[in-house]
Amino acid sequence: MKKTVGLFAAGALVVALSACSTGATPAGSGGAAGGAPNKALDQIVVGFAQVGAESGWRTANTKDIQDSFKEAGIQLKFSDAQQKQENQISAIRSYIQQNVDYIAFSPVVQTGWDAVLGEAKAAGIPVILTDRAVDSKDTSLYITFLGSDFVKEGKEAGDWLVQQYQGKSDPVNIVQLEGTTGSAPAIDRGTGFADAIKANPNMKVVASQTGDFTRAGGKQVMEAMLKSQPKIDVVFAQNDDMGLGAIEAIEAAGKVPGKDIKIITVDAVHDGMQALADGKINYIVECSPLLGKQLIDIVKKLNAGESVPQRIVTDETTFTQDQAKEALPNRKY
Repeated sequence: MKKTVGLFAAGALVVALSACSTGATPAGSGGAAGGAPNKALDQIVVGFAQVGAESGWRTANTKDIQDSFKEAGIQLKFSDAQQKQENQISAIRSYIQQNVDYIAFSPVVQTGWDAVLGEAKAAGIPVILTDRAVDSKDTSLYITFLGSDFVKEGKEAGDWLVQQYQGKSDPVNIVQLEGTTGSAPAIDRGTGFADAIKANPNMKVVASQTGDFTRAGGKQVMEAMLKSQPKIDVVFAQNDDMGLGAIEAIEAAGKVPGKDIKIITVDAVHDGMQALADGKINYIVECSPLLGKQLIDIVKKLNAGESVPQRIVTDETTFTQDQAKEALPNRKY
């Protein structure tokens, strides 16, 4: 279920490092430094536990991370959790047993990480969160979080919608295709969107259901909503893939996506941008999957004993149809 480099103070791809016996200061203190192992780059081993391959965004994220580590000459142990938290926990425990130098992962959901991250901390292995945050009161369990500001992404989607209907009082019926239940982007994008439209009483989310960030899920949910809702004016899909699935359902119902029903999505992967250029999507808020080089930079700094910010936010933008047409020829994902 939204794109590229800058120092963060909020939230979206996520990098977290948990450092205790490495001599790092707690993440909550506003930044942390590694224990200065000063290893040669080809001797550093990083274990990365990925969410899965649920979307075009995630596939691009995985490729960028793997390519970046290969280019940097740093060893990467990679696992695919297939969108299951228990698989990620298992992978992290395996990395701890292998005594890797750093652990990075993008949490499937926000909660339920304290025990395994506590094990990493006890083993002196810094933990790096990428793309998604964890909901833990103990911020010493990780050093930094690298990723997007998901609340901002949802707000930008809502702000665009408000602008489109400015000065109009007719009811605007919105359906929302949510991401994976309990995940940071699903929660935060929903919050940001709701905050953006709340001052407009004519705008109402008449239905909201998870499509699990997948194209098939988006199509299935949209098919059901088209049958249960007598009038739908707008679809807010929390990622491109669900929006693309919604397009299939809308077309199958004999309606024109982008005209009969406006569609707003988050991500800006190639397929989504093409649909925007074709007029089937009306607006996309970018969420960049290209986190590899920033992750490498964090590992290098910690290896050198340098401090890293507690939060690193990716630099992202938004796209209209004309902007998508201009950006598509050079789009990397």
